[in-house]
Amino acid sequence: CAEQSNICNGLGQDHSILTILPKGEHWQTFCLRDIINPEFIAKCPPGCQDIKYRVYGTDIYASFSSVCGAAVHSGTIDNSGGKILVQKVAGQSGYRGSFSNGIRSLSLPRWRESFIMKIKSKKQQKYPSQIFSLSLLFPVSDCKVDLSFLIDGSWSIGKRRFQIQKQFLSDVAQALDVGIAGPLLGIVQYGDDPSTEFNLKTHANSRDVKNAIEKIPQKGGRSNVGMWHRDHGMWDPRKALSFVNKNFFLDTNGNRGGAPNVAIVLVDGWPTDKVEEASRLARESGINIFFVTIEGADENEKQNVIEPNFVDKAVCRTNGFYSINVPSWFNLRKAVQTLVKRVCDTDRLACSKTCLNSADISFVIDGSSSVGTGNFRTVLQFVANISKEFEISDTDTRIGAVQYTYEQRLEFGFDKHSTKQDVLNAIKRINYWSGGTSTGAAITYASEQLFSKSKPNKRKIMILITDGRSYDDVRGPAMTAQHNGKLVLSSAMVAHSTYIQ
Repeated sequence: CAEQSNICNGLGQDHSILTILPKGEHWQTFCLRDIINPEFIAKCPPGCQDIKYRVYGTDIYASFSSVCGAAVHSGTIDNSGGKILVQKVAGQSGYRGSFSNGIRSLSLPRWRESFIMKIKSKKQQKYPSQIFSLSLLFPVSDCKVDLSFLIDGSWSIGKRRFQIQKQFLSDVAQALDVGIAGPLLGIVQYGDDPSTEFNLKTHANSRDVKNAIEKIPQKGGRSNVGMWHRDHGMWDPRKALSFVNKNFFLDTNGNRGGAPNVAIVLVDGWPTDKVEEASRLARESGINIFFVTIEGADENEKQNVIEPNFVDKAVCRTNGFYSINVPSWFNLRKAVQTLVKRVCDTDRLACSKTCLNSADISFVIDGSSSVGTGNFRTVLQFVANISKEFEISDTDTRIGAVQYTYEQRLEFGFDKHSTKQDVLNAIKRINYWSGGTSTGAAITYASEQLFSKSKPNKRKIMILITDGRSYDDVRGPAMTAQHNGKLVLSSAMVAHSTYIQ
């Protein structure tokens, strides 16, 4: 069951026993093509009928299919598991999907290597003494992500820590089961300047990725200002994140478009400059940023930490999902499974699903007499429906609201409510005001009273909702707001309303 979504399987060093040890133990990977014998025995555990184990083909299966899932599909064993005899065969020009024995296999246009279940009579059946044991370490089915690691290669980290970084990357590549149907991985190393060691399309399986990681030399060098190290070295995470944002996730580098983009930053130290802005720009490009921080500051080092909560300001959510703290470099390998589980939990990779992950949105609502009570409640529902689409927190989207007639009233500011439910409740509590219509003055009021408390790294959006012409000038205040960095949008309730974009 363990070798879904990729050709690579966990095999013993003698190329004849598949060994996937319990969590926390050491294990190594070779690929199916490296098995010398054209036939081998596999011992399947119970439960391989689970839909998370992908199977490709019917009777003849693509080599990155779950071997035990294919055995159940073919009828060789049932869901209780057992021993199977597997034979390697040539790749096919196409694989036909079908439903059999509770498993739906998938179609595939072409693959370079295949296998079949070789069935003998019980009298003829002879099992060799060495058996592939397909016990499950961690299922990574449906883990289709495009992943970039940012590693520190400056001299300040030292050769030993650099090697620990490489071993960690190798373990992650092993656990992810890299492949074209699953996760792809590339690495960016930062020394004096960031550079790509290899991109997403360079290697298509875990074995090749691990070999490439082993060959990565330490760049050395140092940066100007950025990440403070306990060894008095520095590197600049802002520059590295900016490099990844602009240069790594490109179609020419193997970015698949439909797969979430994930950047994992390994951090030994604390920023002397803020990484919030570079992280925001990366998130707005659809990149999910994870920070793996190693070792905390001791009492003597805390004086160098200007922003202890820099991770919360840099990542997409402040619930701990996007950050992992490791107490010691020697414990780094223990974070492998936690990181892999989170990276593969694509339903929670929210940063790849919207480009506005860090915005201050102001609703400027017309409360004049011509709107009417019924229409005003409809407007509030419209505002609530838009707000529901955003992740609301201090580091994500923040919502504020202004109601206006001839005068203006701040209903609630950006710093008032930090959860989605609180914002929705506040919208419901807005009372209809009634009066004249001075839209231009309302835009100026929102700019001065509401956006004056907007964070500098937030995208600023003003949504104006009005039902008719204003008694004052609108274009001038709107142009001023846009000149000051606000995107002003207008939603009109009647056709003759003024639109501003």
